[in-house]
Amino acid sequence: MKNDNLLNIETENINKNSLDIDKKSTSEIIKIINNEDIKVAYAIKKELKQISNVIDLIFERFKKGGRLIYIGSGTSGRLGILDASEMYPTYGINPNRIIGIVAGGNKAIKNPIEGAEDNEKLAIIDLNKIKLNSLDTVIGIASSGKTPYVLSALKYANKKDALSVGLCMTKNSEMTKIANQVISVKTGAEIITGSTRMKAGTATKLVCNMITTALMIKLGKVYKNLMIDLVATNDKLKKRAFKIVKQITNAKDHIIYKALNESNFSCKHAIVMILRKISYDESILLLDNYDNSLTKLLEEKI
Repeated sequence: MKNDNLLNIETENINKNSLDIDKKSTSEIIKIINNEDIKVAYAIKKELKQISNVIDLIFERFKKGGRLIYIGSGTSGRLGILDASEMYPTYGINPNRIIGIVAGGNKAIKNPIEGAEDNEKLAIIDLNKIKLNSLDTVIGIASSGKTPYVLSALKYANKKDALSVGLCMTKNSEMTKIANQVISVKTGAEIITGSTRMKAGTATKLVCNMITTALMIKLGKVYKNLMIDLVATNDKLKKRAFKIVKQITNAKDHIIYKALNESNFSCKHAIVMILRKISYDESILLLDNYDNSLTKLLEEKI
């Protein structure tokens, strides 16, 4: 065990607003939690410029075939997996393009794996398993900014000429000495001292939401604010797909169902088929001419 001084980590400080939380009523407890949670969005607001910069850097690599890789231990790793796993059903992106890795592997998703977060070699092994390359972006997530597994992953990303991004909840962390880019959201002391699944975890999820949502929008996966590349894997999503096509085309129901069935329930292609009165194959070719962006295609007057 390394004798690191936790007093130097902001998320390990004592929160004066919750000192007597063990003596509070239920309503008082949740009010304290809510008041602290409100501060998270404001902390993120101070980092918006840097988050935007990071997204643009990721986008340039992603366009060339690169991947986005979240890596972390414990809650941080699980949150990366959670965000990555939502990209295919929501935006139809290949699951191999956005990946989440947690120290200790799949078992660590549900249970803590002893020593995993301190294992620097394990991070290299995990990144080698997915054949990390120079077009990739590695986002190392660690509230403290000093988790050995995560720092090792960032160092290895540098070695492979990938873009290394640190996401932490404290200023002047070890990440600033290693990563190409660092997002530092200063969430401060937790309601329960050191319980970074709380404010730090909330901030992590919100930042990950921003990164992937903005990336998908820039990739043409959204029209207006509609998820036109969703994968309709169940009845609810098929109904959503129908609603999306209806909102954009205002076509008759039977025409929408016909286009959706012919396009394997691809909203984007069904919309083009209806509005341009073309076949599914023709819609594929037409969208290719517009970088697969429905926005670009429909903005052009015909």
